[in-house]
Amino acid sequence: MQRTDNYQIQAGQAKQKFLTYDQQALIRKLNLAYDDVYLYPVLFRQTYRLHRKTGNLERKVGETWADANTFSEVMTMLDLICDSREDRFLTGTFRNMASFGLMFHTNLLEDSRDPWAELFQENPEGLRKACQALEGRPLPNGDIAYAIEIFDGLEIALQFWFADEDFPPSLRFLWDENALMYIRYETMHYAKGLLLDMLKQRM
Repeated sequence: MQRTDNYQIQAGQAKQKFLTYDQQALIRKLNLAYDDVYLYPVLFRQTYRLHRKTGNLERKVGETWADANTFSEVMTMLDLICDSREDRFLTGTFRNMASFGLMFHTNLLEDSRDPWAELFQENPEGLRKACQALEGRPLPNGDIAYAIEIFDGLEIALQFWFADEDFPPSLRFLWDENALMYIRYETMHYAKGLLLDMLKQRM
């Protein structure tokens, strides 16, 4: 229970931080759609609305709006909106996600058993269809590989390899070399988790 409360506290702090920013500057920086009440950013090809006075986040589902105040959605969205750099640009060259962090984090990312890879091994066609549902762009490297846009042109690449007699199934994530101009390293993990949840929902 304490862990959940800590997540809620951190998300609440991110919302309060958002309220301190010049919203007109954020609108100009990201060319956001807006009205007097909401900003309308797009995350993983889905339209959201962000309340300009509270930081409350909702996701468009059909013709209605659904609550989107999950920890991963709030932290990913507000980091991208508030802290992406004015001079950001993409190189088009991907780097392994592990290479952005310290060695400690690298070791955590390279666990020999990956439950997500095992899930995708069991349902590879479901993974393909889920990536396509998120308008993923096929990539050449990997048994299944797609680049999926997160926000403002920034993509996360997913590479999956089937198991063989020597190795278990494996899953790797890559980001543009300039990803840190858009998003903090720790927020990469929130965005990756959000993507995995979205893929699972669509499988």
